[in-house]
Amino acid sequence: MKIDSAHIYLRDIRLFARHGVMPQERETGGEFIVNISMRYDISKAMADDDLSGTVNYADVYHIVEREMQEPSKLLEHVAGRIAGAIFEAFPLIEEMDIDIRKENPPMGAHCKGAGVALHLLNDLTPTR
Repeated sequence: MKIDSAHIYLRDIRLFARHGVMPQERETGGEFIVNISMRYDISKAMADDDLSGTVNYADVYHIVEREMQEPSKLLEHVAGRIAGAIFEAFPLIEEMDIDIRKENPPMGAHCKGAGVALHLLNDLTPTR
């Protein structure tokens, strides 16, 4: 069997954080939803059932949680920090999709949220 592509993901991580351009947003904070999908070669994990051949999603969650606790004005900045930390911790990740949504953004509109979505390539991935 040949793997065309494989991803590990965390969906709908709900965290309280203090991100926003307005000082009030950083003071009072709010709810954020984070989704991450990471592409890498999972063939080793499929073959040997060993954690050393995969990306530990619990470790990924802790990186997201840690980076979300550092206040930033822009979600783009937060997403970049999260992605950089994950790529550094797991250099075999080749690509990542990350989106961060701010629930109830303070802009006078009724919407489910506002956010940023990025597709990133890891320029640190070792060559094979």
